[in-house]
Amino acid sequence: MTRLIAEICIDSVEGAIAAEQAGATRVELCANLLEGGTTPSLGLMETTIARTKLPVQVMIRPRGGDFLYSEIEVEMMLRDIAAARAARAGGVVFGCLTADGKVDAKLTERLIAAARPLSVTFHRAFDVSRDPAEALQTLIGLGIDRLLTSGQEPSVLEGAPLIRRLIELAAGRLIVMPGGGITARNVARCVSETGASEIHFAALSESPSGMTHRNPNVFMGGELRPAEYARLVTTKGGIQSVLDAAH
Repeated sequence: MTRLIAEICIDSVEGAIAAEQAGATRVELCANLLEGGTTPSLGLMETTIARTKLPVQVMIRPRGGDFLYSEIEVEMMLRDIAAARAARAGGVVFGCLTADGKVDAKLTERLIAAARPLSVTFHRAFDVSRDPAEALQTLIGLGIDRLLTSGQEPSVLEGAPLIRRLIELAAGRLIVMPGGGITARNVARCVSETGASEIHFAALSESPSGMTHRNPNVFMGGELRPAEYARLVTTKGGIQSVLDAAH
């Protein structure tokens, strides 16, 4: 069996270190994982790249929500891509759609041109596109290196039939990488049913805050909010359990 390439979705420098120790292949660096990932700060980007030997794929997404971007947001994305290149990132990750659910080919082409020679991944914006076969052909024509997808379903396991079809349609012209809901319990089945050579997953566990003084009456995020005194962190053990199960 060809060695399975594992990309770990992280939101911290410590996550990159854990991924390297666990034997991952590369990392995708994001902020705001609760929103599906947005562009990390320059400080997080530079420190992560300095602290790991793994290739770091930087998320280029100016906000949560949909993937229809204004010209101001495009300017932000171009500046963030330039920052990722200057920081010696291994690649960038983005996704852009038109209002009618097609891949925004003109904008994607602009962003690819700004990113090269870095590797370029089109993220799960694909999963809310109108026509997956048409979207795939557009991405192949644009020269995208990699497509991250759950098969237009909530998880890879549910989307496995489409992912296998996309891999067959791509025929090696780009890499189709399953991501979304991959765990140690289902990874072997996901790989078997899709035929994928690369996978993308997070390995997060809750870590309690070190704060001994706590004010339970004040919250930073409004009514819908993550816990103030606990956070999810990437763990070496969590990554290893998925990799062990995959093989």
